[in-house]
Amino acid sequence: MKNTRPLFILVTAGLILSSFISRGQEAGKVNPVDSLTNSFEFVKDDFIAASLDSLANLKFFEGFDCASAAEIENIFGFSPGFVPVYADSVYYNRIKKLDAATPIDLTYNQYVKDYIELYAVKKRALTERVMGMAQIYFPLFEEHLDRYNMPLELKYLAIVESALNPIAKSPVGASGLWQFMYGTGKAYNLNVTSLVDDRRDPIKSTIAACQHMNDLYKMYHDWLLVLAAYNSGAGNVNKAIRRSGGKMNFWQIRPFLPLETRGYVPAFIAVNYVMSYAAEHNLRAVQPRFHHYEIDTVIVKDVLSFGQISKMLNLPAEEIQFLNPSFKNGIIPATKGNVYTLRLQKKNIPDFVNNEAQLYAFRTQSELEKEQVLSMMKTVTQAEYHKVKRGETLASVAKKYHCSTSEIKRWNRLKSSKVKIGQRLVVRPESPLPVQMASGESKSAVSSADNKDKTTLAMADGKEAKVANQAAADKDTNAAVINKTKVVNKYHKVKSGESLGKIADKYKTSLADLRKWNNIKGSTIHTGDKLIVGMTEISEQIAENTPETKAKPKQNSNSLDFIYYTVRQGDTLWKIAQKHNGTVEEIKKLNNISNEKSLKPGQKIKVGVAS
Repeated sequence: MKNTRPLFILVTAGLILSSFISRGQEAGKVNPVDSLTNSFEFVKDDFIAASLDSLANLKFFEGFDCASAAEIENIFGFSPGFVPVYADSVYYNRIKKLDAATPIDLTYNQYVKDYIELYAVKKRALTERVMGMAQIYFPLFEEHLDRYNMPLELKYLAIVESALNPIAKSPVGASGLWQFMYGTGKAYNLNVTSLVDDRRDPIKSTIAACQHMNDLYKMYHDWLLVLAAYNSGAGNVNKAIRRSGGKMNFWQIRPFLPLETRGYVPAFIAVNYVMSYAAEHNLRAVQPRFHHYEIDTVIVKDVLSFGQISKMLNLPAEEIQFLNPSFKNGIIPATKGNVYTLRLQKKNIPDFVNNEAQLYAFRTQSELEKEQVLSMMKTVTQAEYHKVKRGETLASVAKKYHCSTSEIKRWNRLKSSKVKIGQRLVVRPESPLPVQMASGESKSAVSSADNKDKTTLAMADGKEAKVANQAAADKDTNAAVINKTKVVNKYHKVKSGESLGKIADKYKTSLADLRKWNNIKGSTIHTGDKLIVGMTEISEQIAENTPETKAKPKQNSNSLDFIYYTVRQGDTLWKIAQKHNGTVEEIKKLNNISNEKSLKPGQKIKVGVAS
């Protein structure tokens, strides 16, 4: 899976693999250190030991010690801290017993013994942490291995790869429990974006690992060769087979494999042994905060941050991060057409479901400040150009870019509709800076406003209808009568026992909007408070060209004349405003729009018109 992955950390001679070095194995011999000279050699740390070390600083274990003898029965009567040592014959017979129960060839030799000592003696404290993590991940691994009809012992491979650290990442970029490289992960539908890394998703990466190992088994029909290819790539295994004269046995091709892979399979066998005989080695799992059976999933349908979940559901942020390591920046970028799965403890699922709408609308103070800064930092959209080709006309260019010929003529200051081959035309003008998003507004709030407009403003055949200027003949005079519509605030008087959430539900709006409209920072309201809960429309008839209309003062911010406009493909607020001699700010205010990108073809919006 990983073509070449360098060993992780440099350590001084004589540490973890001193036994390897003394026998002159692949790690290489180390010269004695001359303390009077500064000449010494560093030995690269074994990557297996390094993966174990990655668990040392995992916050998931902070504040938790190894289980006491009272919690786990000491069936062999070992004293605390005692490290049992066994003869080679004992190791041999135990591994032989394990070998009889699996289709994977498990062999005992000196290479395997060295890794048994690593896990059971030198790194035993970290092995006990791995045993705790196994209670979270092994049931998941076994479920999918069984579904693919694969040996269940392959679950131990994840310990060799990552020591069950879900956020483990190698120096060359392999990531997650199963340490997928970017390219290999892509081949098995593990996508990586700026916000989400599927390689760190426990469920998706486990499925991908099963599929990958299944594909390798179809090539080699030998599980040890599958493990070697999973580590170094099929290309390296194939070269080793050729150099060995066509041998199809791991131990026979081992001398021709990369250094890391030579220790990879022995480490797998050693893990299989140590996890199966942990009690015999006086190893006791560090108990995790929760177990596999206490975890469940829920679907997220809109953008949500870990901060929102932590604050609203009163959950530790590190717990949410641990259960959902695939979201790199603590943001779940869900949309209507692209939902995500969130893992939580089962006891917290009801709180999420019951408060889902409020969760999407809620923003912490830090998130509000971040949104405001990002909004102000947005730059002007650059103009887009088109170079006229042979056979093209102004009409065909306009159709291609979903605009009108008159717009192209205006943007390019053309007096006629004639164009020349090679002529450079502006087909999408530079747009102005967007207005800063109001604090507390969310996508759900905009969606709510859109739905209100669609319900209230639905019109036959989807044609544009001008409500503000419906002329009617006057029998006695030549004056016209105009039906004008005022947009005014809608109020609610708080009653005893009502909360902000109940009022939001009653008027089908969001908590964020209520807070914004009424300048409320928290959720505290009092009986008798008069709250703005939305806007309503009031129609009135005014005769045109009469002293009353001529003397009418300038309309205020809460009373605007408007028409209904159907959004077309390619429309932006700026284009719509230009077409109707208005401003982007005015359209946003009329329609409660905070995000220009929320416009959709076919949507009806209000556009202000001159009185």
